[in-house]
Amino acid sequence: MATVDRWLLPDGIEEVLPPEAARIEAARRQVLDLFQRWGYDFVVTPHIEYLESLLTGAGQDLDLRTFKVTDPQSGHLMGFRADITPQVARIDAHTLRREGPNRLCYAGSVLHAKPRALSTSRSPIQLGAELYGDASPASDVEVISLMLEMLELAAVPDVHMDLGHVGIYRGLAKAAGLSGEAERDLFDALQRKAVDEVAQLTEGLPHELASMLRSLAELCGGREVLDLAQGVLMDAPTEVHRALDELIAIADALELRYPELPLYFDLGELRGYRYHTGVVFAAFVPGVGQSIAQGGRYDDIGADFGRARPATGFSTDLKTLVTLGNMALDQPAPGVWAPDSRDPYLWYEVKRLRADGQRVVQALPGQEVASATEADCDRQLVLRDGRWQVAALS
Repeated sequence: MATVDRWLLPDGIEEVLPPEAARIEAARRQVLDLFQRWGYDFVVTPHIEYLESLLTGAGQDLDLRTFKVTDPQSGHLMGFRADITPQVARIDAHTLRREGPNRLCYAGSVLHAKPRALSTSRSPIQLGAELYGDASPASDVEVISLMLEMLELAAVPDVHMDLGHVGIYRGLAKAAGLSGEAERDLFDALQRKAVDEVAQLTEGLPHELASMLRSLAELCGGREVLDLAQGVLMDAPTEVHRALDELIAIADALELRYPELPLYFDLGELRGYRYHTGVVFAAFVPGVGQSIAQGGRYDDIGADFGRARPATGFSTDLKTLVTLGNMALDQPAPGVWAPDSRDPYLWYEVKRLRADGQRVVQALPGQEVASATEADCDRQLVLRDGRWQVAALS
């Protein structure tokens, strides 16, 4: 690479400069404080580890988004984390091994070999919360509520929520005996709402099952969709009814807690189908094509780490959260400029001001007070009557 090009960054990889970096860090602290008040313990996971651990139960999508390298010490294949959730699942299942419900949260940079969409970053700051050890809809309601409280804290406007449940499709596909390529083709057609293609792929199945599978492409809309689904899926297997009942219970709870929140239901939405096992949810805002926060239930994710546990959680990109929101962030006050001097009394005053929480920038040799503005200072330390005192910048 030519010297003149060495400042270039790869596509989708960006640096965050002041003052935006300060805003992102302030937002991170506020959101993690929110999580802590809900009882979620903060964990820090490694940026790189053995590939088998990173991809546990995560499906092909995560595999394609993971940068892979060979560890020169062990010769084993390693990966840079593209998703922190599998790492937190390992902590719950193997490291902490708590018996009851376990609430964990995290915030850290991840790296994507391929972005979620053409316009998205390949180096987002993933922020999320996970609840392990409880299989009831109450856990899903809790994590969805926490996600909504996070969006409210960030002052993200015009949020609406999409909800679905992959157990409905799983139960129907299982009853129809679908597997392998046939199941994948039908899954893809449902995601595209390709009604004619869904009809073609369900030809030859028992009439009732074919009809119910075809209905998933059109069972989308407001709360009335759940009422309609109860009639359309009346003859579905028990596990389908169980999934629908869970979705209804979650919807009821959210409507009580957030009566002004627009809820949209899509029973053919199978986001993360090979990863999630129950309810799936995502938050959207007008004008943004991708979800701004998303999650769902992924039971038994810890099985490969020696302990299968129910799990539900959500994640978001902190940079997106700050960009879209209007979070009230404490702006750092302008600083105090200290001259270049070996006077120990000046040093004591600089230490006192910094201990008091003030920003103090001390000049380096040759720097004049004219540099104070560039250092974001609006005051200076001056020697008056034998004492160093803070005065307005002249």
